[in-house]
Amino acid sequence: MLTTDYKDGTPNWVDLGTPDTEGAAGFYAGLFGWDYQPGGEEVGGYGMFHLGGKTVAGGLAVTAEQGPSAWTVYFQSSDADDTAAAVTKAGGTVLSPPTGVLDYGRMAVFADPEGVAFATWQPHGHTGLGMVQEAGSLCWAELYTSDVAAARDFYCSVFGWEIAEMAFDGGSYKMAKPAGTADKEAFGGLVPIVGDPVEDPEHPYWTPYFEVADCDATAARAEETGGRVRLAPVSVKGVGRFAKLADPFGARFAVITSAPPPQK
Repeated sequence: MLTTDYKDGTPNWVDLGTPDTEGAAGFYAGLFGWDYQPGGEEVGGYGMFHLGGKTVAGGLAVTAEQGPSAWTVYFQSSDADDTAAAVTKAGGTVLSPPTGVLDYGRMAVFADPEGVAFATWQPHGHTGLGMVQEAGSLCWAELYTSDVAAARDFYCSVFGWEIAEMAFDGGSYKMAKPAGTADKEAFGGLVPIVGDPVEDPEHPYWTPYFEVADCDATAARAEETGGRVRLAPVSVKGVGRFAKLADPFGARFAVITSAPPPQK
């Protein structure tokens, strides 16, 4: 389970690159109740989404030349330079080298060997997301990949993850967690993209999951406000009910109404 007691290798930030920050702000305000505050010139206009006074995501304007609208998942690092070196050694690519952001921390953007973008945040004055697991905030992350074994080896090499497995009929779900922790500390999954009815195997990616009070109502509201339901709500026993969505500008994400924890 993701918490704000961030450990190296766990997701500690997400941000949205979009061609229309005003339009995206309106969409996510209607969907999650987020309030968007654009940043000043000193941070290149990079803004923050807030919910109940807590930061739940970042946002920035991107041009078509910079790439399509997308969510990026950041993983904590205590040394962004070491992480960049580990990415290169493991066969990944440094897209944007470690850079200081005022006195907030240092960030870097990478691509894994399949070309999937992800990032790292080395906190200083800004530790990361102020809220997770609650309705309207990040609660999970999934990598859709054409080679789960190779992805496991790469990310375990870079971040020191351990992989836990949750069995289901016909297979098992691979879950990432910090080394030396219990399975309940898992924060994300590795999922085969080949054969998925709504995914393009030529375009693997990381997707954030946001907790919601009512998955069906959220999916319906996304469609009503210009988004797209990529996968209609599905229930998984013991996990919850989830849906895959895209915002009006094509950024993919998922929502879930998590199942209540089992009674002791």
